[in-house]
Amino acid sequence: MTKVKTMELYKTILKDYPDVLTAEEMCQALGINIRTGYKLLKDNKIESLFIGNKYRIPKIHILAYLKVGLLPA
Repeated sequence: MTKVKTMELYKTILKDYPDVLTAEEMCQALGINIRTGYKLLKDNKIESLFIGNKYRIPKIHILAYLKVGLLPA
């Protein structure tokens, strides 16, 4: 995938969300409940950062989970 195409996808998918999401925002964006969201994070199915006692999820990792081709598997 070309760099231009990748940037287009990044700007259009989840465009209404910040570049780094909270667990709650991630769940809202994916349409899943919070328990399922935390399970995905704890099982490292979606990469995240744990800052203090909160998860922070870069949008690009959510897109990678959705397999839109932004990060190598």
